Amino acid sequence: MSNKLDRLERKIGYSFRNQDLLVLALTHRSLGGRNNERLEFLGDSILNFVAAEALFERFPQAREGQLSRLRARLVKGVTLAELAKGFDLGEYLRLGSGELKSGGFRRESILADTTEAIIGAIYLDGGMQAARERILLWLAGHMESLTLVDNNKDPKTRLQEYLQSQHSDLPHYEVVDISGEAHCRTFRVECRVELMTGKTSGVGSSRRLAEQEAARLALIAMGVEKSE
Repeated sequence: MSNKLDRLERKIGYSFRNQDLLVLALTHRSLGGRNNERLEFLGDSILNFVAAEALFERFPQAREGQLSRLRARLVKGVTLAELAKGFDLGEYLRLGSGELKSGGFRRESILADTTEAIIGAIYLDGGMQAARERILLWLAGHMESLTLVDNNKDPKTRLQEYLQSQHSDLPHYEVVDISGEAHCRTFRVECRVELMTGKTSGVGSSRRLAEQEAARLALIAMGVEKSE
C-alpha cells in the first residue's frame, strides 16, 4: 500500500508526513466506517477561498458578480474530476463492493469529492501554504483560460461587459454597406473600440447579425477571446 501511495504523492506533487490522512481522503463512505466526507467539507472550503483570493488578485477590475461566476467555473465538479483523472485517482480510491461493481472509480462526482478531500488532507498535514501551492499549481491552466467575458452571452453583450470592466467607452457600430434585393439583403457593419487600433468588419443577413460578427472579431483582435 505504501508504494502505491508514494506513486500518488508523486502525481499530486505532495509528500505526506502522515500518510494516514491520504488514506482517509481516498476512503469513500461506501466502504463503511471512517470516510473522507469531513475532509471533503474542509477541502471544499479551502479550495473556494484559494480560488477567490487568486481571482481577486488576477482581476482587479472585476465586480463581485463576475468574480463569483469565475470562481464557480474554476472549482466546478467537472474541473475537479479532470484533475483527478490526470492523477489516475480512480486507481487509488477505497470503495465498497457496490461502488466497485457499479464503476464508482470512474464516477466524476466521486473523483471530484476525493480531490477536495485530498486538499483537506494536505491542509491538515502541511498547513495552508502547502494547500494553496498545490491548488494554484493544479488549477494554473484553467486559471489562464479565464476571462471576464461570459461566452454564454452573445458577442455584443460580451464586448460591452468587457469594456465596462476595463472602464472604457462602449463600442460604436456603423452600417457601411447594404447590398442585395429587399428580401435578401447583406449588411456590413464596422465596429470601433477605444482599446483597439483600427476597426473590425462584420457581415450578416441583418444589421444585428453583422454587429454580432463585428463584436466577435473585436474581442479576438484585442486578445480577449481566441479564434475558433
